[in-house]
Amino acid sequence: MSAPLLDSSDIETNRQDTEYEKFQPQAAGARAPASHRPAPPIPRRSMRRRPSSVSQQNPHLYEGREQRGEQRRLSRLSISSDDASPSLDQLRNPEKDDLVHDLQLDSRAPTLRGSISGTSLPYAVPERRRLSRLPTDQELKPSPEDIEATAAITAAKNDALDSRPSPSPTPSPGHPHDHTHPRPPISLRSRLKHFTWAWYTLSMSTGGLSLLIHAQPHQFPSLTPVLGLAVYILNIILFTLITSLLLARFLLNTGSFVASITHPREGFFVPTFLLSIATLITSTQKYCIPSHIQSWDGERQGLRWAIQIAFWIYVALSTCLAVAQYSFVFGRRHSFSLQTMMPTWILPIFPVMLSGTIASVIASTQPPAMALPIIVSGLSCQGLGISVAAMMYAHMVGRLMQSGLPDREHRPGLFMCVGPPSFTALAFIGLAQSLPGSFDANMDGLLDASIMLMMAIVGAGFLWALSFWWFAIAVLAVVQSPPRYFHLGWWASVFPNTGFILATISLGKVFQNEFVLWFSTAISIVLVLVYGFVLFHCVRAVVVRDIVYPGRDEDVEDH
Repeated sequence: MSAPLLDSSDIETNRQDTEYEKFQPQAAGARAPASHRPAPPIPRRSMRRRPSSVSQQNPHLYEGREQRGEQRRLSRLSISSDDASPSLDQLRNPEKDDLVHDLQLDSRAPTLRGSISGTSLPYAVPERRRLSRLPTDQELKPSPEDIEATAAITAAKNDALDSRPSPSPTPSPGHPHDHTHPRPPISLRSRLKHFTWAWYTLSMSTGGLSLLIHAQPHQFPSLTPVLGLAVYILNIILFTLITSLLLARFLLNTGSFVASITHPREGFFVPTFLLSIATLITSTQKYCIPSHIQSWDGERQGLRWAIQIAFWIYVALSTCLAVAQYSFVFGRRHSFSLQTMMPTWILPIFPVMLSGTIASVIASTQPPAMALPIIVSGLSCQGLGISVAAMMYAHMVGRLMQSGLPDREHRPGLFMCVGPPSFTALAFIGLAQSLPGSFDANMDGLLDASIMLMMAIVGAGFLWALSFWWFAIAVLAVVQSPPRYFHLGWWASVFPNTGFILATISLGKVFQNEFVLWFSTAISIVLVLVYGFVLFHCVRAVVVRDIVYPGRDEDVEDH
């Protein structure tokens, strides 16, 4: 009979067996065979070919590692002939001998190399094939040049991301910030690019504090003429500085002005510019024009005219801003859902509403012929402001009922809801008290000043209660989960609350209730402490680059 034919796989198997046996390490005292002959060929009919896929495998053919299929699989490993290798029996019994570990694949040829547990290799592993040592911490520490280059690249990427339109027009609540410290320093120009309109909240709060000091029912000799005047001058300096830095941002970065006023988040802080001007007008009236002067002649007459002109310009600008900004928002340039509603939506109507507060402050020192138009326009603007705010309150309550309180970092913004009813209560009492003595021109008693004052007091009492309700909700929300990282929204805990305290003082004076007046004095002291607390964290945030830094300010939609 003729010998069975061998295919290429059988020949390769025999060759690999020959190579294994040729390079087997010899046991001590064993005698090497005199000659080596290849193993007899295996008939083709006895070979079992490996299925082409796992799904076609027969489990009975691979029950043990002694089967020929396992032998053929191991034999296909390309064992280099230049180095000795472990025996085939050792490779076929890993469970018994725990054979191979730390296997490495040669980078130039698919050669199986390694060490055998419990045995010694007849060759030394070349140094180039050993694993490299791990770098030390000193080697991993970047150089100052690398840190500076990384900071520049990161700032450039963040600037590009900031200028790119956001894929989602409505910020998702609770989006996490990058609070890692320390942040790499960047240039002043790069930081100035993120100086936003929200910085006017600092000027608003400082101006409100100066008004609060002047209106205190319990004064001591140096309170108003020294401390109050110093805060008033500080407010002028802060307003000038903020305006200069904001103009520098717009001049150094082309197109940043339009981008800021149309931004879905930063755009709502544009009205804070007019709110800061409102505090300057009222503070100037309180500290520069005494209310007891009876003569209209003299050096202060020009200042009265300047205050009056500033009031009418302010009314025109605030009305145009309220109409234009809400028309822009209503034009579906940005889509806002109820779940993302924040009190900042009330800010565009805030300047119009404060027109009534300004009128209540300046009308008493104006000529009677000009006082009445100022009072009427102030009352109209105040009514418009509180009406729009009431509509926004409906959305805010719906958002709180459906989605709960805002994120921890933005709960101080709830204090903005305290402002509209409190400033309206303050304006009602001030406008009624500023009515001239000739108000009832026909002497019929239909528009008597005393009747108007009584109606104003009743309405102010109702609105004060609403303001107190929002104040209590905001305090509980912040105490329940206080914010950890500073942002300019913290100033909302100062300015709206000045209106609440001023309304409390006005009601205490008209009712002549000493308990209410002492209560207003106590909460005024608390507000001064809050102002100092927020101011300290504001300065610290600038120093440690928590704000005025890429991705950290109101020019990005992060929440």
